[in-house]
Amino acid sequence: MNFSFNITIQEIIKLISPLFAILCGFIIGVLFEKRVIKNIKKLAAKTDWKYDKIIIDSIQGFSILWFSLGGVAVATYIYPIPPAVKIIISKVIIASFLASATLVISRLLVGLVKVYTTDEQGISPLTSLFELLTKIVIYSLGFLIILQSIGIQITPLLTALGVGGVSLGLALQTPLANLISGVSIVMSGKVKPGNYISLASGESGYVVDVELKYTVLQEITDNLLIIPNSKILSGSFKNFSLPDKIIVLPVTLDVGYNSDLETVEKITLEVANNLLKDQILEEEKTSKPFILYNKFDYFSINLTIYLKVYENEFFDHLEVKHHFLKELHKRYQAEGIEIPFPIKSAYFPPQKTDNPYPMQ
Repeated sequence: MNFSFNITIQEIIKLISPLFAILCGFIIGVLFEKRVIKNIKKLAAKTDWKYDKIIIDSIQGFSILWFSLGGVAVATYIYPIPPAVKIIISKVIIASFLASATLVISRLLVGLVKVYTTDEQGISPLTSLFELLTKIVIYSLGFLIILQSIGIQITPLLTALGVGGVSLGLALQTPLANLISGVSIVMSGKVKPGNYISLASGESGYVVDVELKYTVLQEITDNLLIIPNSKILSGSFKNFSLPDKIIVLPVTLDVGYNSDLETVEKITLEVANNLLKDQILEEEKTSKPFILYNKFDYFSINLTIYLKVYENEFFDHLEVKHHFLKELHKRYQAEGIEIPFPIKSAYFPPQKTDNPYPMQ
């Protein structure tokens, strides 16, 4: 059986050209990714601008897809294909490009906000819940734009989603309550990662993250506390990191009745000022330690000294108090200031003569 192939050079070129266009688009994308993006990253590493790396990381990996889609678009233009197939391919190209652009915008927006809000200690107040909600909003808008761009009406879809959302909300009341509570916590700005908080119910620790359903706290023992968002929002709590990390530390002391109160005040303030001289405070927040005498107690004169302490960590004030008491005890001993022992008089009622159980 003999076969004859009457294929001309023009027809071969006509068949190969679309494949060649797609292959060229892919190769250009790979070269752009390996050469251009790589060199731009090297240049960005040498600059002090902190946003360039975020921009480059956001688009990295998508250039191959974009150039390949360009090659497919060129292939459909140079090769005669049925109009219906051409429309389908065009819609696939548009949908693929818009989907990748949505991912890039999501990466870029979250990354820029995170870098912008990160403080000098490398702590960002953004939580995983904020990132998740931001991605959901961007992905939803991108999905609707894709549907609209390929000719699908989104109005019936939005109506169906609205009806389904009501039913879903009724079925998932508890998870949605925690989600809404988490959003309220994040938007209020009263709880941020790195803050030390204490709940009225007794739990306390550093805020690690505010997630979809829970807020995660880390205790000083490095254990993690998982607390529902609704519990934090419905209860009361104390944030030791707001409005700033400066606290007034009261230290209660007792001195003997024979002590010269002027000398006691002078020496106590000297010890406090020497201890706090390394504390770096803003000028408007700076204040010197001061003493208030409280009362004449049973065995001593009671006083309180107030120290203004800056804390990098919540428990720094305990270390300040520790060193203050050590130095103060040493100075009191050197100056002969008495720290009296607690003394209380014991009262024994008179013994009755008819007591059948006399005291031995």
